[in-house]
Amino acid sequence: MIQPNAKFSSESPTSLNTPVLFLIFNRPETTEQVFSAIRKAEPPRLYVAADGPRHDYPNDTESCEIVRTIATNVDWNCEVKTLFREKNLGCGLAVTSAIDWFFEQEAEGIILEDDTKPSEQFFKFINFGLKKYRNDKNIGSICGYNPLNPKHEENDRIIISNYPSLWGWGTWKRVWENYSLKTDSNYLYKFKTIYRHIKHLRYTLYILSLLRSIEKGEIDTWCAQFGLMFSKYQYKVVYPPINIIQNIGFGNQGTHTKGWDNTNKISNVKIDFMNLKESHDYSFDISRFNLERPNIYNRLIRKFKILLGKNFL
Repeated sequence: MIQPNAKFSSESPTSLNTPVLFLIFNRPETTEQVFSAIRKAEPPRLYVAADGPRHDYPNDTESCEIVRTIATNVDWNCEVKTLFREKNLGCGLAVTSAIDWFFEQEAEGIILEDDTKPSEQFFKFINFGLKKYRNDKNIGSICGYNPLNPKHEENDRIIISNYPSLWGWGTWKRVWENYSLKTDSNYLYKFKTIYRHIKHLRYTLYILSLLRSIEKGEIDTWCAQFGLMFSKYQYKVVYPPINIIQNIGFGNQGTHTKGWDNTNKISNVKIDFMNLKESHDYSFDISRFNLERPNIYNRLIRKFKILLGKNFL
């Protein structure tokens, strides 16, 4: 059971001994930046998974070959395994099948996409958290991005939250085994499940709108299902005291990230690993996720405001 303000062990973080799954596709520039950070960390085992080129994008074949060469250019003592798709599976199936493949061989690990650039502290923090909470069934993941809104940066206080984030994270096989890419169409059940865990109406409707768009075939993603899983199993997330990863994928090439998030910067503050204490959930600030929302989102907001009563909320 997690106790507020409980101190961590004074044991200092060890060198990285956790495997890394690197998810890539067709972006050489961002892949190069993320791989450069991975190279500095020197994980002992590197899994590289790549979706295949899209048949209606003539430049994909060359771009996919380039990023695969970049991501496997290992020059340190490391076991490298690859899962390179010949055909394009799409964002949802390509990512989730790669994570399935990863956890068929590992009990825990770090997961990075080709647009999530980690700092040096990222690997230390995720490695540290995976060990610390390995046997805590309440914890679902360790995250490097801090989407929460603390009043000021504290280098010795981590945040325990119900809100999942997938911008640079680590988890265990025991958690991923509960994930499902498919969801049922019972929206009342899904609303209750998410809201009772998160207790934030706009976030709940945002996830619900994504799930609806996925089922209608309007978007192809896997992250909303991840959020639903976290609510279903009441998982909590361990966040760092400061932001230690940067999403560099905003722009025209990003599948689900548009525009720019001004808070999406790596902090220069050094984490005090020797004196980390737990703190529970600052107020969640959904505005820090500058994501393109499905059209159905605003309609759901209006509809649920009318239909939902006080007892339900």
